[in-house]
Amino acid sequence: MAAVLMLVCVAGCSQAPDYQPPALSNLPIAFREAGPWVPAAPAVPGSGTDWWQGFGDPLLNQFEIRIAKDNPTLAAALARHDRAQADVREARSSLFPTIGAGADLTANRQSDTRPLRGADQPDLYGAHTIDGIINYEPDLWGRVRNSVAEARANAQAVDEDTAATRLSLQAQLASDYVELRGLDQEAEVLSGAVADFGQADAVTRRRFAGGIASGIDAGRSGAQLADAEAQLADVRSGRALLEHAIAALVGVPPESLAIAPALVTLHLPAVPLGLPSTLLERRPDVAAAERRVFAANRAIGVARAAFFPALQLGGEGGFQSTALAGLVSAPGLFWTIGPSFALNLFEGGKRHAQVAEARAVWAEAGDHYREVALAAFQQVDDGLSQLHILGIEGDAEDRAATQATLAERASYTRYVKGVADYLDVLTAQTTALTTRRRAVQISTLRLLAGIDLVQALGGGWTPPGANLAIGGFPR
Repeated sequence: MAAVLMLVCVAGCSQAPDYQPPALSNLPIAFREAGPWVPAAPAVPGSGTDWWQGFGDPLLNQFEIRIAKDNPTLAAALARHDRAQADVREARSSLFPTIGAGADLTANRQSDTRPLRGADQPDLYGAHTIDGIINYEPDLWGRVRNSVAEARANAQAVDEDTAATRLSLQAQLASDYVELRGLDQEAEVLSGAVADFGQADAVTRRRFAGGIASGIDAGRSGAQLADAEAQLADVRSGRALLEHAIAALVGVPPESLAIAPALVTLHLPAVPLGLPSTLLERRPDVAAAERRVFAANRAIGVARAAFFPALQLGGEGGFQSTALAGLVSAPGLFWTIGPSFALNLFEGGKRHAQVAEARAVWAEAGDHYREVALAAFQQVDDGLSQLHILGIEGDAEDRAATQATLAERASYTRYVKGVADYLDVLTAQTTALTTRRRAVQISTLRLLAGIDLVQALGGGWTPPGANLAIGGFPR
């Protein structure tokens, strides 16, 4: 008994290595485009703000809300969250004793030819037992506690996976909607071009019929009109596909969702100057990777605990009798109580292999964490760079579109007055259409770059000290 007490006293020893988050070397002190940087601490709460509201579009807001209720991909992620929480509760159950009760009420006939049967033994007899059992394994070497910690860390990683899935779906929906509204603007530009080209084609054909314009001019004007009509059809086809994609994201068949064409002005969400380094701490994929490193660390403790003896404390007691009458009485009482030990002495290196495997998983998880963190640096700098460059490009393209429109009008006026060749009109109209479409496309690309940056930062922005969470799951 003294040995048992000594083992109980050392309960609390953990065989898991001391945990330190994986170190990242050669970290930049600042983003290349803007803002200071300090190393991010994993598992810091993130932002639950509805970042897409910065675009200022009520219909987009409605679609984003529907994702949380109706998207099947997010629903599956939430089911994985529930399963992970159940795994934690299952692991914790091993911290408590197992208590059971049973009853065995049987009538039996003994074989006449049973070996070594006594002459005075009856042929028929009853065997009735009512008993209770209790078993408890003290967590001497931290196996159960490390198992619980491993399950809890994995559940936290699944929470972050769910947050990442939610953010990815939100970003995908916002991107599809922005592209759809961009195509609405392109369709407006092309519709205007078709009308203008149709007017120019009619003038050219009248001039050709009057012998003023050549057949070449008439062919050029007709080809230009047909090409603009083809471009318009292509834009409408792409818009239909985006509308279908949005329907799938909000969990309805394409036939159930119709988004009317509209010229909508979407605002680029503001990115604070001097971007705080804590934004990257909220990235759910980085937090999930760190939690899996911690889980792998605890798994080493579970594997190492197998080298030590297991102690079982238990007992059984109840009543036994050959007759139901008087079954629960003092003469029928039985009980047994006492500890038991078990220690594997030889397994052909199995336990050493399990520890080596756990350490390899730990190393792999650490390398994956570093990979995800470095990708976060790249994606944030990519987003900031894209916003900066597209801003310059958009301003230049807007100026180009303005000048091209002026040139288009001037060349057409000169052609109608007979002082310019139709080739000048064709060139000016083609240039004007290209620059106007390009200006719309760059505006759309800027909005898409803003969405990419939001996703790279793990969500929107909230004031310091706010109670933050991503995907509804506090970290």
